[in-house]
Amino acid sequence: MSKGKDMTAAENNGGEVSKGAAPFTMLNYILFAAGLLDIILGWFLLRAGRITIAPIMLILGYCVIIPMAIILRKKQPENG
Repeated sequence: MSKGKDMTAAENNGGEVSKGAAPFTMLNYILFAAGLLDIILGWFLLRAGRITIAPIMLILGYCVIIPMAIILRKKQPENG
C-alpha cells in the first residue's frame, strides 16, 4: 500500500468523525469500566458461593451496563 491511500475516515473528512463512527465520550468509558468492575465482582461473588447476588450482578453487568456504555450517545441538536 502506498502512503497516500492510508487515510482514516477522520483524515478523509477534514478531522470530522463520520456518521457511521461511534464517538465515545468520557461517560461511555466510565460506564464501560463500571460494567467490567461489576462483572469481575460478580464472578468473585459466584466463586465465594453467593449464588443469589452473583447472578444478579453478572446479568446487570452483561445485559444492562455494558450495552448502555455502547449505545448511549449525546443528543445532537436538531437543525431546522
